[in-house]
Amino acid sequence: MNTKAYAAYSTDKPLAPFTFNRREVGPLDVKIDITYCGVCHSDIHMAHNDWGMSVYPVVPGHEIIGRVTEVGKKVTAFKKGDLVGVGCMVDSCRECSACKDDLEQFCEKGMTMTYGSPDPIMGGMTHGGYSDKIVVDEKFVLRVSEKLDEKAVAPLLCAGITTYSPLRHWEVKKGDKVGVIGLGGLGHMGVKFAAAMGAHVVMITTSPNKAADAKRLGAHEVLISKDADAMAAHAGTFDFLLNTVPVGHDINPYMPLLKRDATMAIVGATPLENTHSFGLIMGRKSIAGSLIGGIKETQEMLDFCAEHNIVSDVEVIDMQDINTAYDRIMKSDVKYRFVIDMQSLKNA
Repeated sequence: MNTKAYAAYSTDKPLAPFTFNRREVGPLDVKIDITYCGVCHSDIHMAHNDWGMSVYPVVPGHEIIGRVTEVGKKVTAFKKGDLVGVGCMVDSCRECSACKDDLEQFCEKGMTMTYGSPDPIMGGMTHGGYSDKIVVDEKFVLRVSEKLDEKAVAPLLCAGITTYSPLRHWEVKKGDKVGVIGLGGLGHMGVKFAAAMGAHVVMITTSPNKAADAKRLGAHEVLISKDADAMAAHAGTFDFLLNTVPVGHDINPYMPLLKRDATMAIVGATPLENTHSFGLIMGRKSIAGSLIGGIKETQEMLDFCAEHNIVSDVEVIDMQDINTAYDRIMKSDVKYRFVIDMQSLKNA
């Protein structure tokens, strides 16, 4: 079926209008009219081929919110009119140990990403949510509460689950001291989730001017990482660190903050600079990574958000302004996530 979209055509050209065909609705498929799509830093990496894996044209977008307009004859979980979401993946092998453990993001045969993966049904590559519609297997569609602000839910499908999952995996609980490093699209969600889980939340940032906003979002304290005395005063006191910085940086200064046997989880896909083992061996500390979450956990996260009235702080843009939004993201000029109103694409 004919689909309107915006795509990156090469590493150095701005995103521009693009049309392509979505598959017809199969027995287990859900067709979704996309109402909003979040803009993730990963979209920029893929559009610019920063990771060396882009196949053009690329239609980015994996923070998708919309309404079901059609379901396949064997679909049982959804009906026409439901408010739903689609995140970073649209399929997996469903047979490997990771898939059987509800960790489809670690599928041993490779998950099928919402965009930028070989499309096993249509051929070519999958195309994402910078488009007017999408067809997805029901197992990879998520239910969204009508209680939440629809447009502000979109970033939960990536920024939300990316920060929720490590907080859950490392069992953050009431009374824990949790540091969230970096206040951006991911960091602002980490603060909200950790606070809702009952932790004592410390925003760790290089920017003193972010302190007031961090506290508005739920942080109990703000630690300026360039302040050596302040860093020393917090040494050995953190139960968990969530590192959300999206660019290459030095993690060595953060390791002394951890208690013995504690972990810093990194969720940004970025190079780390000259990490020294001394910070790890002194206290048996760990550096770990975390990648989004499985479908079951993503649904759990959305339900948690409905229960605690948690959404992202967003700025809504028209599809036609996507290139300006990319420039602003690169300058950290957004609080804290851009969301595209897809009506602007449909009206074009």
